[in-house]
Amino acid sequence: MAEPWRDRARRAVEWNWRLRSVGDPRPHYVICGKDALAYYVARAMLESELPAGGARVTVVVPERYRSNGPDVAGLRGVRVIRSDRLDVATFEAAGVAGATGLALLHQDDVGNLHAALCAQAVDQQVRQVLRMFNGTLADGVRKLIKAPVEVLSDAEMAAPAFVAAALGEVDPSSFQHRDKTLRVARRADVRPQDVVCALAHLTEAQGVELLPADQAGADLVLAEATGQPPGTEVAARRLVRARRRRRPVTVLLGALRGFATRKIGVAVMLVLAVIAVLGALISRTEEASPLEALYLTLVTTLSGADPDTTKSAGAQIMQVVLNLAGLALIPLITAAVVDGIVNARLALHTGRLQPARAGHVVLIGLGNVGTRVMAQLREYDVEVVAIDKDPEPRGGALARQLEVPLIVGDAALPETLVAASVADCQALVVASTDDVANLEAALAARDLRDDLRVVLRLFDGDFAERVEETFALGVSRSVSYLAAPAFIGALTERAVITTIPVDRHALPVAEVPVAAGSELDGRPLDVVNRDGQVRLIARTPAGGTRTIWWKDLDPRQVIFAGDRLTVVARRRGLDWLTHQCAPPARPGPIPRPAGAVHGGVHIPAAATPAGLGPTDSEVGVAHPVSPGGGAPSTSTDRPADEFELTRRQDGAGEVS
Repeated sequence: MAEPWRDRARRAVEWNWRLRSVGDPRPHYVICGKDALAYYVARAMLESELPAGGARVTVVVPERYRSNGPDVAGLRGVRVIRSDRLDVATFEAAGVAGATGLALLHQDDVGNLHAALCAQAVDQQVRQVLRMFNGTLADGVRKLIKAPVEVLSDAEMAAPAFVAAALGEVDPSSFQHRDKTLRVARRADVRPQDVVCALAHLTEAQGVELLPADQAGADLVLAEATGQPPGTEVAARRLVRARRRRRPVTVLLGALRGFATRKIGVAVMLVLAVIAVLGALISRTEEASPLEALYLTLVTTLSGADPDTTKSAGAQIMQVVLNLAGLALIPLITAAVVDGIVNARLALHTGRLQPARAGHVVLIGLGNVGTRVMAQLREYDVEVVAIDKDPEPRGGALARQLEVPLIVGDAALPETLVAASVADCQALVVASTDDVANLEAALAARDLRDDLRVVLRLFDGDFAERVEETFALGVSRSVSYLAAPAFIGALTERAVITTIPVDRHALPVAEVPVAAGSELDGRPLDVVNRDGQVRLIARTPAGGTRTIWWKDLDPRQVIFAGDRLTVVARRRGLDWLTHQCAPPARPGPIPRPAGAVHGGVHIPAAATPAGLGPTDSEVGVAHPVSPGGGAPSTSTDRPADEFELTRRQDGAGEVS
């Protein structure tokens, strides 16, 4: 029997779903995705301090799916639409028409492109942000989509952090803004006059302090690039120079060990031992020199000998045994050759026939992120050995092009790690898409070598932090957490220039315009800097082409409408600055109905019948609306006139 509608509505209220109220001016964002990236983007949109008092978020997820990390459908405060197809009907149900932004975050380039075209048919003005790996396809998307569109690659943004962690250096990312190129570096590696601002202070006791007040004591800084290579590139060159030469004898012995199976090798050794013993006896009985005895032994073994009845009984016995050994030796040699050829072909196909290496980087997983990491390491001329379960992974073609050996097998098995020479490698980068498999491979590698530097990819940022602290596995990275700020900036139309990963945090670099009548209009520059939140690095005056950089900024200068402020900030700090630079909100409270909405028709509270509710095939969802149209309250004890009842079709008859 179907669940009574009152119980279903009660459950919806307990889960604190939020739908828009009538006349709600808050921006509406639609997010399509099921993994950690969609979760972080949706959560940030809910927590953002936008000028209109928050945002309304609708997420579209498949009917049934498995999430490796945090579940976006479990977020409190989002409207959930379940659909296996991102078509016109789904986008109409999600409210794309009139929405502020649409994020297509599935790991399917062609599927995201098809969804973008369908969304364009619903609303050609909605801003679209697409997640794509293929750069060529991304360039084509910008030409096909008529609506405002941004195409981003989370793998491309996160790969530098993995490369830097593997080489034991800071993130090598650099970016160009206006007329300068800036990069992240350690303070000791740059000149004092090139330091733009302090990014982080790293301490074992207090962890990472971002954008600290003490500029001089920060370990990590943003500096102007002066032509010298960044720290990661220097570390890569040092690694290449220090790589030991391969030992030819060791390589040859290793190839011989893998040429034939153990049983055939033992049989051949036994037969050769018998022949050697009989050769020694012939040398003594025939009173021949060692060379003559070797000749007689080989001729007798390989070609046989004519019978000679005049020989002594001992000599005849040795002759018969040698003939039998020869009969056994020739098939064994044939079997060893055939078996060795087959084993060599199989080993070459799976990548297990590998010479001994040292000082290289072992990479597990050639998906989107692994492929980018491999490409960047090869750009630095660092030797890489890749491992993947799939014989033809996504980055397989690029691996062959870059001459990177690919070992096909389970990275959690010791023999696979031994084939990749994990015990002698510089670092192990585990970048597959399965958290459990990644953790198993990292622990198996630590069993082979206790001091191995492990860079581990995990989808859940909190899980990554706890694994790093508990298992001491080196560095844990969440690709989605590192890439989310850039997607959020593109979705909210903020001019996010780049995202700087610092440990497990991400600092967006953005350019924010100052609107007329905003809070910062007419205020001094000094109010922009907030310790731990926002750091101003440049200002572009209104109508001007010249940018005033940190060296020439005067805190007493006045901010005017039309100025563009370039800042390094945390997410909440960027929300604050965007709010301060936004035009003033229109006065007056947001009109709110005194009743509910049923079937798209407003029903006053006094006229709402007690038994009115959705049918068994519909879901009733009640959501509180804060006074003045601000962010919704999480409490469910507000008066009935502050709720709106909205119904949506759900073929399964269940609450998502």
